[in-house]
Amino acid sequence: MSIANPELDFRVILDQICAEMQAAPHRGEAAQYIPELASIDTNQFGMAVALADGRVFVGGDADRRFSIQSVSKVFTLALALGRLGEDLWRRVGREPSGLPFNSIMQLEHEEGIPRNPFINPGALVVTDAILAGHAPREVLGELLRFVRAAAEDDDIHIDEAVARSETEHGDRNMALAHFMAAHGNFRNSPALTCGTYFHQCAIEMTPRQLAMSGRFLVGGPNMPGLIARDQVRRINALMLTCGHYDGSGDFAYRVGLPGKSGVGGGILVIAPGRASIAVWSPGLNQYGNSHLGTLAVERFAQATGWSVFG
Repeated sequence: MSIANPELDFRVILDQICAEMQAAPHRGEAAQYIPELASIDTNQFGMAVALADGRVFVGGDADRRFSIQSVSKVFTLALALGRLGEDLWRRVGREPSGLPFNSIMQLEHEEGIPRNPFINPGALVVTDAILAGHAPREVLGELLRFVRAAAEDDDIHIDEAVARSETEHGDRNMALAHFMAAHGNFRNSPALTCGTYFHQCAIEMTPRQLAMSGRFLVGGPNMPGLIARDQVRRINALMLTCGHYDGSGDFAYRVGLPGKSGVGGGILVIAPGRASIAVWSPGLNQYGNSHLGTLAVERFAQATGWSVFG
């Protein structure tokens, strides 16, 4: 298994990327449909790299907290695979969607089976699956314990204001949930599952914490072994093919590494055997992914030469 090249000067690489991002004239637009996110200053940018050898490098606003939103789907998927194994795939697919993350069109065509676990309907099914027989408070507690163990940091919490904002403006997700329930692909009430989902998306982390929390997907002797190796491979594969909604192909082409984005402006990127990389900038592109974050990890992949494709 490859380990980070000691000849790479990560401090210089991050300084160069941060300088370029700070000078960028176009920064995207913060998510408008969640009021707590809409007013966030898009001039912010932070990046962190947690290497397999234990070193951590940061730049910019790496210790500024933000709502990880859909990046949380990586952690709930890990819990669901640990609990249900291959049975999970009876309720959700593993293919790219090619449509926006909150689209209902595909659900109607495919009779309530979401295309993958990283679009909103797929993530709702995953949350519904791990809720089975448990109260929302128990599931959210388990999720927080998992994330904190992955990051080796107990100072990770749910932002209740963001969760409340999502709940008050979550009609589209509720509609997706009701549609899937009508097709028999829900085990709990849509309100219960959506309430849990809104809270999981409101987990608040810094880029440094997010990079640390992703190390369980890096692999290697020094990384947290929270899930089985075959599950690490499968989650990374899904992050590569589906982690950026209908912009997943473009991200794979430009970056060549598994990644998962969130509309809070965060992106978690995994360089297998090498590092976990987190970047945050709240301005989004047309796909709902961080505009500067995408550009930054593309620059990082170019500077390091890292790619799953050789």
